[in-house]
Amino acid sequence: MKDPPHVLQRLYFGDTEQSKHFLSNIRRYNSMFCFTSLGGRIDRSLNTGNAPPVFRISGQNYHCIGSLVPIDGSMPKFVQLYIYDTDNEIKNRINSVRGESNLGDINEEIVVKLKNMLDQNNVLVNYFKMARTEIQSNPVIEVKMNLIGKRNKDGRTYNLPTAHEVAALIVGDIDPSMGDLDILIETRTGQLKRINQLNPAYLPLQYPLLFPYGEDGYREDIIFSDAWRQCHPRGRIRISPKEYFSFYIHEKVNEKHTLLYSRRLFQQFLVDAYTMIESARLIYIRTHQKALRCEAYQGLSDALTRGELDPAARGKRIILPSSFTGGARYMIQNYQDAMAICKHIGYPHIFITFTSNPKWPEIERYVTHRGLKADDRPDIICRVFKMKLDAMIEDIKTDKLFGDICGGI
Repeated sequence: MKDPPHVLQRLYFGDTEQSKHFLSNIRRYNSMFCFTSLGGRIDRSLNTGNAPPVFRISGQNYHCIGSLVPIDGSMPKFVQLYIYDTDNEIKNRINSVRGESNLGDINEEIVVKLKNMLDQNNVLVNYFKMARTEIQSNPVIEVKMNLIGKRNKDGRTYNLPTAHEVAALIVGDIDPSMGDLDILIETRTGQLKRINQLNPAYLPLQYPLLFPYGEDGYREDIIFSDAWRQCHPRGRIRISPKEYFSFYIHEKVNEKHTLLYSRRLFQQFLVDAYTMIESARLIYIRTHQKALRCEAYQGLSDALTRGELDPAARGKRIILPSSFTGGARYMIQNYQDAMAICKHIGYPHIFITFTSNPKWPEIERYVTHRGLKADDRPDIICRVFKMKLDAMIEDIKTDKLFGDICGGI
């Protein structure tokens, strides 16, 4: 992974008051420069200052992008800030996140540094600047921008995308060679367009401070290494979103991984990544109903189980199999398995509740060495919790702390 620009390094890893202010308000600064908006509803009632910060959204999560130029009478937002009224760009960006009445917690010097840094390094910013020049030189002609969803280079190697790979300017009619993953942004529509999660620019458009060069996020054409495919000749050849994010958030030696030091923005990124993984699973289930043999499910019986007695409500349904974690059949299957064990062996003798503690010495040692707090690295808390849980279960089973085990639920 390429090291971030020096300006961003000083803000992430510096010990100055400006760096501390930036990290405390990093989500706000990222919102100033992001091209897209979040579709999920952010719960802002949780962070009252009495507990560690939490990022929670409800509803379906997705990213939307608007037209290149705002409609008459509207303030520019998101991608429009790169094109419209750039003479007052700094002021417009600050107003977009706080409004005119409360600007005291925004450092204008940081905003200027971030703007110059992205102008010099980010390939997406450079292409939107090209669109701005085209719109200013041809104000009458309709200018469209196509964010290309396919790449020609190998997704396993770290290659920064070039301008012609990321986007294409279209003057006049729509390009007939557009792909399914491409995103067409028009000059003035007043409407939002949802971005396909498989587009390589899906994450860089939302997190410019985590992808300062505009480098690609997850791509569906990233292939496993040759060594892995030789050991698994009949397995998949492309990595899944879960495997991509598991690798991406893992700390690497000799790499300045700004994501792992982005604190509250890291929390938002993890929630966004989880929704991408769940969405990919749901899409697979929806498009592979025959392979999952969902026609064998008894539709009427399932409907009665849910309490749906109105025959007019019958129609085509997407069946979530019991392998989908958190689904109704998943919960019912686990319940039935537990009841079958209780019927055969008897009721449990021990019911153990195992909770996580952010004050565990392993977590404290890890985050203190990096100048962080436990709530800045929820991934480390989860990993240590899982390791300790597995170790406890292994001790109970192997060392027989409570005697011989007849069954487990």
